[in-house]
Amino acid sequence: MTVRAILDTKGHQIIHVGPDDKLAVAVKLLSERKIGAVMVMTDQHMDGILSERDIVRVVGERGASALDEKVEAVMTRKVISCKPSDTVAAIMEKMTSGKFRHLPVMDGDKMVGLISIGDVVKWRLREFEHEQEALRDYIATA
Repeated sequence: MTVRAILDTKGHQIIHVGPDDKLAVAVKLLSERKIGAVMVMTDQHMDGILSERDIVRVVGERGASALDEKVEAVMTRKVISCKPSDTVAAIMEKMTSGKFRHLPVMDGDKMVGLISIGDVVKWRLREFEHEQEALRDYIATA
C-alpha cells in the first residue's frame, strides 16, 4: 500500500499556521483540533512544522512566556517528507528511524497532505482485519 491510499481515505486537508503567528495561537489550534502537529506555511510554501514536542521543549526551556513568541522561533525547519507513491512500510521506517510522528506528503514542490503515525497504525490495523476476514472466508468455504 502507498501513502496515496492513506490520503485518499483520510483526506488531504492540511492544518497550518503562519510563521509570524504567536505560539499560543498554534497551541490553541492543536488543542481544538486534537492533533499533534501543524504545518507552518506562508501562502502555499512550507516553512516548517510545529509539533507538541517542539512546544514542550521550548516551554521547558523558557517557561510559559514562550507562548508569546512567534512560531518561526520554535518550529522545526528541516522537515523530512514523503511522496504519495511511497509505501507504508517505507514511511514507517522513516518515522521510526527519525523519531518523529508526522510526515508531510509532497507531490513535487506542492504539499498534498500530512500523515501521522496514528494514520499509519489505523491503516495497518484495517489491512490486518481484511486479511483476517479473507482467511476466515477461505477456511469456511474450504
